[in-house]
Amino acid sequence: MNGQDHHDQDHDHRHDAPETLDAGSQALAEALGSSFTIVKVVMGLMVFAFLCSGFFQVGPQEKAVILRFGKPVGEGEKALLGAGLHWSLPYPIDEIVRIPISQIQTVKSDNGWYFTTPEEELSGEEPPAGMDLNPAIDSFLLTSDTNIIHARATLAYHVADPLRYTFDFADGSNAVKNALDNALLYTAAKFSADDALINAQAQFQDAVQERASALLEEQNLGIVVDYCTVESKPPRQLTDIFNQVLIAREKRGEIINEALSYANQSTNAAIATAAGIVNQAQSTEFNYVTNLVASAQQFKDILPYYKQDPSLYVQQTFVQMIGSSLTNVADKWYLPQRADGKPRELRLLLNREPPGTNAAGF
Repeated sequence: MNGQDHHDQDHDHRHDAPETLDAGSQALAEALGSSFTIVKVVMGLMVFAFLCSGFFQVGPQEKAVILRFGKPVGEGEKALLGAGLHWSLPYPIDEIVRIPISQIQTVKSDNGWYFTTPEEELSGEEPPAGMDLNPAIDSFLLTSDTNIIHARATLAYHVADPLRYTFDFADGSNAVKNALDNALLYTAAKFSADDALINAQAQFQDAVQERASALLEEQNLGIVVDYCTVESKPPRQLTDIFNQVLIAREKRGEIINEALSYANQSTNAAIATAAGIVNQAQSTEFNYVTNLVASAQQFKDILPYYKQDPSLYVQQTFVQMIGSSLTNVADKWYLPQRADGKPRELRLLLNREPPGTNAAGF
């Protein structure tokens, strides 16, 4: 009886085993299906995020170039992307190179400057000069009169040809700096120390810019030079002596200016005096000539009357002239001629008061 029951139970277990295995497989298959669905969604989101990461923005003052495996996408101007939103394959397939075009860039040349630390540059403090110039750390420029000076230059430029500036040169800004270094050394050798430091600082700066612009144009870097500034100083070990020279030059300039001012004043005064004398002479000349012309005309007018009766004319003229002279005479007589024909002596009393007295009787 027990044996039969045990046999029946074994038979029941054998019959239920396939059903249990089918349910487990189905559950596993459903779990795997759900996992694959999740993986697909995650992969889709990752692909979407990967593709969305390819969007990039180009600013208004720059251009951009897409490099696909190191080569520009497009040729010539077509490779340049303007301002706005663009898309490219994400890195490392594509690489975005941004090129500033209107933004002003600067490079500095300190090949002729003495050594300073960044902290000293920021604070504006001068490092100690020391007794001697140390060529190992201090740079300098040689001038045309075999003197030395310190000078450094800053060149500002903007990119006119982005493709040439970016892809034709390994480092465009370094090429600009090399040209500026050359221009500073070359120009210093053309100027004396006094001209570079005092007399012709503006001309020295302009010459550095012209030289740098010429070199950059020869290299065809694709840039345009905006401006160049140059700062020059004498060797720091000679600062006191140089200051004394500057003071002497200023005093000399003041004395020369005073002398020139006095010379101008004296010259202007002499010119004004000469002009007054000339004007007076011209006025006198004009009056004299006018009087002569009037007298000549008067003589011409009375000449016919004189020719008609000279003696009568003489008497009339004499009376007119002597009458105006004797206007203030109290008593006057006129006897034209003596009986014996001799000239008469005319005596006039112009003042009845006794000599040596005044109106008060003293």
